[in-house]
Amino acid sequence: QVQLVESGGGLVQLGGSLRLSCAASGNIVDIYDMAWFRQAPGKQREPVARISSSEHTNYAASVKGRFTISRDNAKNTVYLQMNSLMPEDTAVYFCNAFIRTAGITEYYWGQGTQVTVSS
Repeated sequence: QVQLVESGGGLVQLGGSLRLSCAASGNIVDIYDMAWFRQAPGKQREPVARISSSEHTNYAASVKGRFTISRDNAKNTVYLQMNSLMPEDTAVYFCNAFIRTAGITEYYWGQGTQVTVSS
């Protein structure tokens, strides 16, 4: 059993910053790609940022230059530093990770954390 638990969401004003964390726990053998997605009300879930096991990163065009994804492999944790936040960043943010357990390798999702940016 693997669990991803996000934290760090909240309410912030236009131009503010937040740092999201996502810790993986359970019967983990290895963690490969880790990523953040978000889903705004009435919209589809979309990718925000991804980091590989070798720490190669990719970002959505809408967040490039404002958000930074990082990971701490010793803690099985991925972070998303979000700066210069805008109202359009308001969404539920989900952690996603490709994890190998003793049995199989598959993608896991966290439960989501709400980020609200007020103008």
